[in-house]
Amino acid sequence: MYLTMNRFKVKPGSEEAFEAVWKSRDSHLKSVPGFVAFHLLKGPEKAGYRLYASHTFWDSEAAFAAWTKSEAFRAAHKGARGPSDLYVEPPELELFESVQHLA
Repeated sequence: MYLTMNRFKVKPGSEEAFEAVWKSRDSHLKSVPGFVAFHLLKGPEKAGYRLYASHTFWDSEAAFAAWTKSEAFRAAHKGARGPSDLYVEPPELELFESVQHLA
C-alpha cells in the first residue's frame, strides 16, 4: 500500500469555495490502474487557517508514479488548485509507504 497526502491551509471563510473546487472536478482516478481510494478530509481550525488533507491510496509506489505521468493526471489537475487566494500557503505533498496494515 502506498499513500499520498496533500495538506492544505485554507484561509478562514474560504472553506466552502475550497470544497467546491474538489467536489466539482473529475479526478479520473477510478480508471487508473493501481488506484485504491481517495479521501478529502476537513481538519481543525488553527490560528489563521482551516486544515484539510487529501489522501490517495495506491497498490504501490509504481502505480502512483505511473499516474503522475499519465494524461489522466494532467486532466485531473487542470484547475484543481483553485484560486490561490484560498490558501495561506501552497499545499504540502507527503508520501508514505506502508510498513504495517491491520484490517
